Amino acid sequence: MNSDGTQDARGTHANPVPRPAGPPDVPTAPPRPTRAPGTPPPPDGSAFLTWLRTPRPEALPGVWRFGHRPRPEEEPERVPGRQLLSGALIAFLVGWLVWSLLWNGYLGGWWLLPLYAMIPDSWAEPHSFGAVVVVYAYYVLVAGIIMVGVGRLGRWSEIWRRYGPPAWRQGPVRDQHPPAPEADPATWPALRAAGAVDAAERLAADARAGLMRDVDHARIARAWQGVLGGRHSLATFTGAVLTAGAAACVHPSGARDLPVRQARHDLLTGQVRLGTTADDPRNPYGYRGTGLALGPELLGTSLLAVGPAGSGKTGGVVRPLAESLCLHALAGKAAVVVVGAAGAGLGEADAYDVVVRIGSPDSVYDLDLYGGTTDPDEAAAVLAEALVGDLADPHPGSDSRRSTTVLAQLLGPFRAVHGRFPTVPELRQLLDGSPGPLADLRTGLQASGQESLLRELDARERQLAHPGDVGGVLADRVALLDRPAFAGFFDTSGQSRPFSLKALDHPVRVRVDLPQRGHADASRMLARLVLAQFTASVTVREDRSLFACLVLDDATGVVTPEAVRGIQRLRSANAGAVLTLRTLDDVPRPLRGPLLGATGCRMALAGVTPWDGQDFAEVWGKEWTEARDVTDRQIIAESPAGKAVHALRRAITGKAPTARAVTVRQVERERWSASELAHAVPAGHAVLSLTDVKGEHAPPLLVDLRG
Repeated sequence: MNSDGTQDARGTHANPVPRPAGPPDVPTAPPRPTRAPGTPPPPDGSAFLTWLRTPRPEALPGVWRFGHRPRPEEEPERVPGRQLLSGALIAFLVGWLVWSLLWNGYLGGWWLLPLYAMIPDSWAEPHSFGAVVVVYAYYVLVAGIIMVGVGRLGRWSEIWRRYGPPAWRQGPVRDQHPPAPEADPATWPALRAAGAVDAAERLAADARAGLMRDVDHARIARAWQGVLGGRHSLATFTGAVLTAGAAACVHPSGARDLPVRQARHDLLTGQVRLGTTADDPRNPYGYRGTGLALGPELLGTSLLAVGPAGSGKTGGVVRPLAESLCLHALAGKAAVVVVGAAGAGLGEADAYDVVVRIGSPDSVYDLDLYGGTTDPDEAAAVLAEALVGDLADPHPGSDSRRSTTVLAQLLGPFRAVHGRFPTVPELRQLLDGSPGPLADLRTGLQASGQESLLRELDARERQLAHPGDVGGVLADRVALLDRPAFAGFFDTSGQSRPFSLKALDHPVRVRVDLPQRGHADASRMLARLVLAQFTASVTVREDRSLFACLVLDDATGVVTPEAVRGIQRLRSANAGAVLTLRTLDDVPRPLRGPLLGATGCRMALAGVTPWDGQDFAEVWGKEWTEARDVTDRQIIAESPAGKAVHALRRAITGKAPTARAVTVRQVERERWSASELAHAVPAGHAVLSLTDVKGEHAPPLLVDLRG
């Protein structure tokens, strides 16, 4: 509206009139793309560098070292919060009172004598700037001394740590500043020191560009250890790194990672995190609240986990360990064989190099019944352990030598005649004493002049007539494998692809699926076969720098005297075994103690029975503890002053004034009793004791497998 009352021709806000268009905008060129259309953005290497530079201090056995903050071994004395705050307030009031008395001259002027002794007489003039500065600085100094004294008396620092910003921070505090080049693991200082500067530069560039993973770092570090050990030349290693960068020295499968990871892994230390050590008084203070992790240095002493169905053995223990060992195999540091029922959830098929599905027509690989050996005596020993190892006397000193002799009397002549070991149907006929196959063997041995093997065959035929001959028992056990479901397996004619545990000299990942449904006895026999072949193969390896591990998801019916002796030998061969049981009742009573003694890591999961807990309590032993008997007697005040003092004490401490008598005694108690293991372990928890290959051990720890 104009001043004369007319409306402006430009219109109102409700009915605007468009203004004339100005000069057209000059179009600007779009920014140049940094990559071709359809190409994903380049990865960022900051996450990998952060992981690589995270501190991993030395820690107690089983502690998750990634970003670990060490704790004192002994628990510090913790003052109750109410008492701590009350004491801090009283200390502040005391300091305020002392300063008030000094400031107002109630205590005299003696505290000003040092001031008068230090300042010159010229500064004593009224309103002198120098005098004012020095005097007030002296006041601040005296007040600061008083505050420091009352602060230490009132434990203000403890209040700051408990309720201040240090308590608000979550997780470990990590240094955000990059380390010095000579101490930065991302720059590969070991390669630079050895003269492989070009290789170090290529690897550092791939790490910054996000092209390197934790498996790549572990694999290349393993290859560098081979250079230092003389297995590879420096020129070969440098050429491979300059050509492929982070993909150098790749696993024979070509894989650089697993398809899926469910657990937390740290390949720099070789650990896999299983859970969190509970903040429980029964755990040592240094372990409380820390991550619980296992690695080859602990699995090298073997692990036995006992717990009922549904307690978390497979999902919380076996699956993470199998996953970790497969990652170690991709890094060229381990060979793993995982044995379990089909569909037990032991990992994707793509996570393994060899998957043997016994009884499944879709299986690409077969299992070598004789372990890849050409020695009849060795094959007989392993096969006898698989067939009748559970029938041997469970006393630790017993064995199955008679069964081994019977099998050797047949395997040796058969191989001499046919150049191979017998198939399952052929072996069953020989053990049954069928006249046709035995006559064919005799004819072949006579034609080749094998007199010593003829004597073996004669001895076998003489034993067939004896009532105590074990050949019939062996034939009955072999009949469990001579079923239509296994018709295409255990072939020795060379028409299949049998897998032999002799391949554990290489970083191979193997999974064996057992046919549990309808073939439980055959599955237990095959599990004994794999365990026997594993212990026989790893102890004769030439290169023991490769860690070998057998993971057996269900060891029911597998533990025999020979198996216990084999597990005891694994530690010196840089190998280990992981066994799980639903209950120790699945192990013969004479073998329970030797089995618990042969394994360095023992785990009792929630829900174990009291009689299983008793075996664990015995192997874990007792310890000296300090028993405190406290007797409190309430003090009754009769005077008004005493009642006032008691009321003040009750307000500060929250407790009635008492006279306490304390009796301290040293008593020997079980670390974990059978009743505690059966009833005091919460669901999802386990009690785990650890021993590494160097002999260092950790006491039984209460661990939350869900943390």
